Amino acid sequence: MTNLTNQILDALQDSNREALIREWIEEARTRNAGLPRSAAADAAELASAIARSLSDGANIESFSDPKWSALQQVLAGLSRSGAAQGQGAGETSLFVLALKKPLLSALQGQLQGSDSLQIISAFWGLTTLVDNMAQFTATTFQRAREEIITRQQEELLELSTPVVKLWDGVLAVPMIGTLDSNRTQIVMETLLQSIVDTGSELAIIDITGVPTVDTLVAQHLLKTVTAIRLMGADCIISGIRPQIAQTIVHLGIDLQGVSTKATLADALALALQRTGWRIARQPA
Repeated sequence: MTNLTNQILDALQDSNREALIREWIEEARTRNAGLPRSAAADAAELASAIARSLSDGANIESFSDPKWSALQQVLAGLSRSGAAQGQGAGETSLFVLALKKPLLSALQGQLQGSDSLQIISAFWGLTTLVDNMAQFTATTFQRAREEIITRQQEELLELSTPVVKLWDGVLAVPMIGTLDSNRTQIVMETLLQSIVDTGSELAIIDITGVPTVDTLVAQHLLKTVTAIRLMGADCIISGIRPQIAQTIVHLGIDLQGVSTKATLADALALALQRTGWRIARQPA
């Protein structure tokens, strides 16, 4: 082990750890880091992980050393927990960086009487280690936030494309917002599975809430219609407003063979007619 490793391990000894953690938390408050209730426990876990990695011979100059894995796992858990609780990446990094001052203070006491080069080397090595820890938390935090955002987007897509049973044998999918490849895929999978589960003969795709229809949107709709027909069912597209009708004509999009209606009510009436239902108003 290097002298610096031994010095950090001395600072992290059980007899010194409680005071170091207390100073660490105080420094984090000074830096305005968002401290969770578990800050003291998190600090203690990080201190133990640092000592464990250093005892295993981790290279202070290279944080990619596999022997830092124990510390990296603790840092990753801290970052993901902060991301899930809505904290910012800066708050987690500031909490880690707050360790620098108490460790440097502990090192200063051990280096009394040493030459200036040894002091500079020790301080630089410790600073590099803590900075690498903070950078690791920021990177992991960002990755965790991206995973959360991606998962939320997928959940919103599923919620924004509900399959509704309008009548016996008739399903409807009200589309709202912009259609893209991912969303169309989810709509297709959900609708096809619902057709299988309910044994429905007709599906209505309502695009009243779709702001614009271009060539790509039309292709997505046609693919969905084709998939529905391959399942032995038929499809009606409703919500064809005057502006959308003009756009489809101008773009030269061929919807021949696809039943279209201006409103969902008209589409439902056509679906009931095709499935043999007749609805009449009772006389007053």
